[in-house]
Amino acid sequence: MKNFMKTKEFIGFCKNVFDKLPVPVDFLDKEGRLVYINKSFLEFLKFNEDDILGKVVTEIEPTSKFLETLKYKQAEVAKRHVFSNGKEAIVHRIPIIDENDELIGGFGMILFDNYEKLKQVTEKIEKIHKELSLYKNELAKINSAKYTLDDIIGESKAIKSCKSKVKKLARVNSNILIIGESGVGKELFAHAIHYESERRECPFVSINCSAIPENLFEAEFFGYEDGAFTGARKGGNIGKFELANGGTIFLDEIGDMPLYMQAKLLRVLQEKEIVRVGSNKVTKLDVRVICATHKNLESLVDEGKFREDLYYRLNVLSLDVPPLRQRKEDISILIDKFTDKFYKDTGLYREVPSDVMNILCNYEWPGNVRELKNIVERICVNAEDTYVTVGDLPSNILNKSLKIERKKSQGLKEIMDNIEMDIIINTLKECNNNKSLAATRLNIPRASLYRKIEEYNIEI
Repeated sequence: MKNFMKTKEFIGFCKNVFDKLPVPVDFLDKEGRLVYINKSFLEFLKFNEDDILGKVVTEIEPTSKFLETLKYKQAEVAKRHVFSNGKEAIVHRIPIIDENDELIGGFGMILFDNYEKLKQVTEKIEKIHKELSLYKNELAKINSAKYTLDDIIGESKAIKSCKSKVKKLARVNSNILIIGESGVGKELFAHAIHYESERRECPFVSINCSAIPENLFEAEFFGYEDGAFTGARKGGNIGKFELANGGTIFLDEIGDMPLYMQAKLLRVLQEKEIVRVGSNKVTKLDVRVICATHKNLESLVDEGKFREDLYYRLNVLSLDVPPLRQRKEDISILIDKFTDKFYKDTGLYREVPSDVMNILCNYEWPGNVRELKNIVERICVNAEDTYVTVGDLPSNILNKSLKIERKKSQGLKEIMDNIEMDIIINTLKECNNNKSLAATRLNIPRASLYRKIEEYNIEI
């Protein structure tokens, strides 16, 4: 073993393996004498092989520290070294030791024969790290909570109680089920919970389960590898759960999730890990799950359309968001908010007078806040002047509001008279007080219009 590194077999092996390598390589015996050096190293040192073979390394290169490496049997990896010819390089000096911890010799290699190359590579790596960091930050901004408690508008007791509960729920990491009718703003509450929690700096990823084709659920949730299925994106794709790792995932309309996917989701919640479609690699997860539905999940469980075990896994904590009809005192506040937004978006100022406001507040709003927002935008667009009028309201709002008012009061004639008067006033304004033109637009005789003007004491 003592003379192994000087044998023809070893030298022949080195020539076959290392002579063609573009990387400088050499071998020393345990006394530090050169037994092999490849062509790349000879070119670097500008020596002939016959002149240096068998010499101690410090005779060939006075600056070498290889003898210290052999003495202490400690490898030196990626060390900067300046050669006597003035060249700088990054080198490896590695002792070769047998199974009895006896020194056999040493292996040397120049990793970078030019220090500037290392600097360039280092700079490239640093640039890549900076770009990755930038992309991660941008991705975090894209997948972050967009709404806070301040974005949930209302001063009613019901909404204040709901917002107060959000702060309590945000303190823990348990799964949450948000229950409420369509349009009440369940997603806003999910965003607010995430924003109030310790996960606020981490991703918030939202998925609408009713919008995903049944055959794409697994790929959308857990991601997939390249070629996992026909039409899969080249290079694969990261899933929503992996994207939300460390943060919160919001599963909206959870009641629309197919049964096969419910079983897979249950396993993810239990094991806290996912496997991409077409892969065997397991990815550990730290994700808080918030779900929302307008459906009665207990009824779906009874009907066999929703897994009971998943229901209890999701419904650890719950938040009931009240419909708009149960907090009517918030309607006027919301209307003011929406008209302000309309002004900011379009530059058109609109104001909702008391008569129109009363009609809107009497309406039941089956579509809740979403419906109210859409109607306010519509009447703001339809309005010919600064003030929105009764005539700008959709007929279904007027009719349903009047039916509700009729139940509350016997003064139907007074209500109808007020509506009729508003319509006449607004029509006259549109016609620049031209009574003939106004009568034509209202499709009534001119004499009837004169009588109504006198009856309602309308000033022209």
